Amino acid sequence: MWEKFQRIWKIKDLRNNILFVLAMLVIFRFAAHIPIPGIDVENLQKFLGGNQILGLLNIFSGGTMENFSIIMLGVAPYITASIIFQLLTMVVPRLEEMAKEGESGQKRINMYTRLATVPLALLQAFSMIKLLGQSQYQIIPSLTYFKLFTIMLTITAGTVFLMWIGELISEKKVGNGISLLIFAGIISGLPPVVQNAIVNYTSADLYTYGLFVAIAIATIAGVVIITEGQRNIPISYAKQVRGNRMYGGANTHLPLRVNMAGVIPIIFAISIILFPSMIAQLLTGRGGWLGALAQGTVNLFNNQLFYGLLYFVLVFGFTYFYTAVIFHPQKIAENLQRQGGFIPGIRPGKQTEEYLGRTMNRLIFVGALFLGIIAILPLILRAFTGTQSLVIGGTSLLIVVSVAIEVAKQINSQVEIHEYDRM
Repeated sequence: MWEKFQRIWKIKDLRNNILFVLAMLVIFRFAAHIPIPGIDVENLQKFLGGNQILGLLNIFSGGTMENFSIIMLGVAPYITASIIFQLLTMVVPRLEEMAKEGESGQKRINMYTRLATVPLALLQAFSMIKLLGQSQYQIIPSLTYFKLFTIMLTITAGTVFLMWIGELISEKKVGNGISLLIFAGIISGLPPVVQNAIVNYTSADLYTYGLFVAIAIATIAGVVIITEGQRNIPISYAKQVRGNRMYGGANTHLPLRVNMAGVIPIIFAISIILFPSMIAQLLTGRGGWLGALAQGTVNLFNNQLFYGLLYFVLVFGFTYFYTAVIFHPQKIAENLQRQGGFIPGIRPGKQTEEYLGRTMNRLIFVGALFLGIIAILPLILRAFTGTQSLVIGGTSLLIVVSVAIEVAKQINSQVEIHEYDRM
């Protein structure tokens, strides 16, 4: 292991890239502790502590919400914009053609995503301020129109700043920038949780804490197995004679991953599940049928059984959806047929496409089931143990482990490329 670190450190470009990424993450965490003036942070923390939905959002923002930081929305508006454009790419012919243009088309879609992030950030900032203003706690005293506009503008600028940092990190090829920002936010919340567990520890908690540690280790092992798990489809290439030479005849395999969608389905599900509850909480102060409907929606989402089932179904469904977006058996079958490749025992063309589709559907079921269970793991543990002091976030562990594996792979690939160039 130490040898590996030495090899990485000796490669100047890679070393500089890693140091740059670490510097950007430090800047992110520094910005997370710069509060917006005129906010009662103590009352805000009390409000977030009693709100399950906003508490979840606070965890994924790395505690920026409880500080009412200038980057309190994190990268949530950018993720929402990405979801919208991925959906539009499937239904709008112009965007679909643009996505097929390769790198140039993807750059334009990314530009549209960035532009859409700004109005989404303004809208989410406005909704959040109004929601906090309607709470029973005096979180934002004397909210004038000028103060409202200033806070909205500051929060939007913070989101754009994070989006820029994320893209700078991605350019260094040491992991995905947005994923690393979420990773850093989750990791930063670990020390306070451990500190709180130690401070509140009693001898009666020994069994509970031991159970949580065991489940955390088992969850990490499961995440690694599912993330790295794949089924290798054997591929054979027919021999071709060109002149006096013979080409092809090689045997290889096509890897199909169990969890091809990664952590995207969980991020999608969180974005969707937050929307109706936030809108409902914003409208609870209204009278008449609208206020009653909003209060009913809030009560429904506060129901642990409903919330858990909805969360599981959304994660399960989005796993199938996102895999369908990125995995195209028809294109794979066409490419194999064009290159003279085939799956032994399966006819090229339509039968190959159907075989790949069936195989992938079986694998997706396992991956979707695993992601769904991981997502609702904290709710299950809370129901069995009845403790609120320490809850293992399966989603947090999944994101942390998945991002760590991705970063390790990208660094390894750069080390191998550097060593190959030296030969």
